Amino acid sequence: MTNDHDGVRELLAAWAVGALPAADRRTVPLHLAGCESCAAEAERLRDTVRLLNGAPGTPADGAGARPPEAARENVDGVLALALRSRRPRAAELAHHAAPYAAAVAGLQALVPELDGRWSTPVVHDWDAHATVAHLVAADEHLAVRLGLDTPLPASHIPEGTPPADAWARRTADVIAHEHGRAPGETVAAWAAQAAALLATPEAADPELAARPVTVMGLRLPVADHFLVRAFEAWIHTDDIGRALGLPVPPPPDEHLWLLVRLAVRILGLALYDAAPVRLEVTGPTGTSWILGDDSGPVRAALTLDPVDFCLLVGGRHAPGDVPRDVTGDETAARNVLERAASLAWL
Repeated sequence: MTNDHDGVRELLAAWAVGALPAADRRTVPLHLAGCESCAAEAERLRDTVRLLNGAPGTPADGAGARPPEAARENVDGVLALALRSRRPRAAELAHHAAPYAAAVAGLQALVPELDGRWSTPVVHDWDAHATVAHLVAADEHLAVRLGLDTPLPASHIPEGTPPADAWARRTADVIAHEHGRAPGETVAAWAAQAAALLATPEAADPELAARPVTVMGLRLPVADHFLVRAFEAWIHTDDIGRALGLPVPPPPDEHLWLLVRLAVRILGLALYDAAPVRLEVTGPTGTSWILGDDSGPVRAALTLDPVDFCLLVGGRHAPGDVPRDVTGDETAARNVLERAASLAWL
């Protein structure tokens, strides 16, 4: 049970999503009643959760809370709607953070379908529980860069460990830790961290989000890191949906195209010395880019669907299997596909 100021502040995100440990369900509201700064922060986090859910509500531990059964019915309805529409009402978020908010809402919508099925194999050697734990670890990297505290035990990773190895070590440690807890606790930890990320000033202010930071060895503006988080949350929601036999819709077009453009920018850097290829991504705002060394003539034209392109970059399509149209030099086009697939870390 926690009643000190710093201890309560660490629990505010869990309070906002109604996921407080039983021992703290009385002490946290009592502290908020007498602490103006904590109360203001709690209200800010709760507003973010309301935006994600798309409807007003009261935290499960607050005064006047609805009965648990009624609250669960309401939340399930809201999240089911989010899975269908992928458009939570997040008007106060900057557009770079909106895709992450939608992806979070989508996974929350899928969580009730996992009841009794958390050991279902999903991807790599992870079951559904481990997949959500992986997202806790993945989001943690950006959370720490934005000044948020993490409640997870620290990993002992030697100084100078390459980013990819450090990342693999950290995610393995977090998965092991979360497998020692109930799946509901892992979901609550992930949802609380996501709410805290979406409540940061950087999620609402494009100027603040223009600041570059290095996360997992990748130096990008904070705004782009929010898109990376959206990309990963959607990919793993789709992984879980496939494992359960449930279709997961892709992000709405305006979000999907933000992900496509980010992936193209990163892919362009990886292809700086390659034979030039024109990549066209089809869709309502179909766009093309010349990737590779632009000092010579274009060797091939490669056309991909936006969802297939994202699944390729996310490691869910093999270069030889992704649906595409190619004209010109097959080898040059194949190189683009292979480089795109090599970007996958999910």
